Amino acid sequence: MNFINKLSAAWTTNNSLLCVGLDPDLARFPAQLASEPDAIFLFCKEIIDATADLACSFKPQIAYFAALGAEGQLERICAYARQHYPHIPLILDAKRGDIGATARQYAREAFDRYGADAVTVNPYMGFDSVEPYMEWTDRGAIVLCRTSNPGGSDLQFLMADGKPLYQHVARMVADKWNRNGQCALVVGATFPEELAQVRAIVGEMPLLVPGVGAQGGDVEATVKSGRTAGGAGMMINSSRAILYATPQGSEDFAAAARRVALETRDAINLYR
Repeated sequence: MNFINKLSAAWTTNNSLLCVGLDPDLARFPAQLASEPDAIFLFCKEIIDATADLACSFKPQIAYFAALGAEGQLERICAYARQHYPHIPLILDAKRGDIGATARQYAREAFDRYGADAVTVNPYMGFDSVEPYMEWTDRGAIVLCRTSNPGGSDLQFLMADGKPLYQHVARMVADKWNRNGQCALVVGATFPEELAQVRAIVGEMPLLVPGVGAQGGDVEATVKSGRTAGGAGMMINSSRAILYATPQGSEDFAAAARRVALETRDAINLYR
């Protein structure tokens, strides 16, 4: 089953558009895990187990692992998710952007080493920086389009032929790059008007939507702006609000994560 089909099935099976982000920060871990040598694996495993029936995808952010030399723990958590929850898409949030042979190595890292179903990529260097990921025709390439950070407007709102750059990216991916039907776009929840414009451009293409939860994106506006006609089409990501839903040192972090994930999933479903 390819990435898009697996995602579509997860939307239905779990009745969810919620993507649970895995951004492990040791400084915010509960006290009982802080001294464990495999604390990152154990923490992420507990979060996955607590939320797997509420999520349409999991999204580990590679920087949180690599900064601590914990790529081995990332491999283990990806393998654990694939073994125990093979129906939930695994998205490696890496935002890779390079060309030729280098891009191919990044693709091997994402798809062969970590076994991800999809990876986030940067379109700034053009199609040949994204094309190597498409050699894995069953995997997804999720292209940055309109990001949730304030500085995204520095470049994404530059005008070209009367339209902002992010709209050119959306149209280019939808009309030219999506040859195998494996592309998606990153569009932030913090800009619902732009989200609606991207949806109008790309039709049914899936959108990865960061920015709810800790970043303050409005759930109602996000869903109404980005949903497809069938009430799906989105992976609405929440990371810190779910991961750190309980005070540091609490032993019930997984239960608290589940509670917030359930609340978020249900809030999203109100507007589908």
